[in-house]
Amino acid sequence: MRVITSTAGVAAAAAILLSTGYALSAVDAARPASGASAAGPGGGSGEGTGRAAGAVSAAPAPAASSAPAAHDTIRAASVSTTSTGFSAKAPARCRTTGLRARVGRQDPGAGNRYAPLVLTNTSGRTCWVYGFVGLVLIDGRGDVLRTRTRRESVTPHRVTLRPGASAHARLHWTVVPTDHETRCPASARLMIIPPDEVAHLEVPFSATVCDDGRIDARPMAPGAGL
Repeated sequence: MRVITSTAGVAAAAAILLSTGYALSAVDAARPASGASAAGPGGGSGEGTGRAAGAVSAAPAPAASSAPAAHDTIRAASVSTTSTGFSAKAPARCRTTGLRARVGRQDPGAGNRYAPLVLTNTSGRTCWVYGFVGLVLIDGRGDVLRTRTRRESVTPHRVTLRPGASAHARLHWTVVPTDHETRCPASARLMIIPPDEVAHLEVPFSATVCDDGRIDARPMAPGAGL
C-alpha cells in the first residue's frame, strides 16, 4: 500500500474521506444513513468504497469501534442472566414458626376414629413439608399421656405449600380397649412436631385413644381434608 506523506496528499486523503463518508462519527459510521445501500457508506458504490479503503490505513476503524459495544452488550446480558439465577431461590423446608396446626372433624366408624391433622403455611414464602409428624397426647391436667405414633406404610411425597396453603396427615386410632386395658385415658390437647422439626405446636384434641395411646399416621399429603 502506498503511504501519503506530502501536505497536499494528506489534504487530498481528507477530501476523499469526507466524500466517501468515512469522516462520520463512530456511531453514524456503524448505522447506515436512510436510503443508503449496503455497497458503501454514504450511499456510494462499492468501487468508491474500495478506493477510500486503499488510500488510508485507518479506514476500517468503524468496524473495530463496534466490537467493544457488542462485547459490552453480551457481558450485560450475561450479568442480567446471572442476577436472575441468583434471585430465583428454591423453596426451603417449612419451619414450625411458619406453620399453624389443627385437627379436623373426627369421623367415627365401628370403634375407630379418623381425623386430618392439618398444617397451614402462615409465612410469607413458599415452603415444603415431607414425611411424618410426631405426636404427644396431653390430658386436662397438662400431664403427658402414653403415646405411640405408628407410621403407616405409605410412601411420602414432598408437598409444596404457598402462603396460606395446607397439607394434612390422616390420623387413625381406636376407642375400644384392648385385652389388658380396663379404661382408656382421655386427652385434652395434642402436641405436634412437624416433619424434620424440633419445635412443636399444641392444639385442642378431645379424644379417647386406646391400645396404649396408639395413633396411626400417614405422611403429609396436599389439602386440608381426608
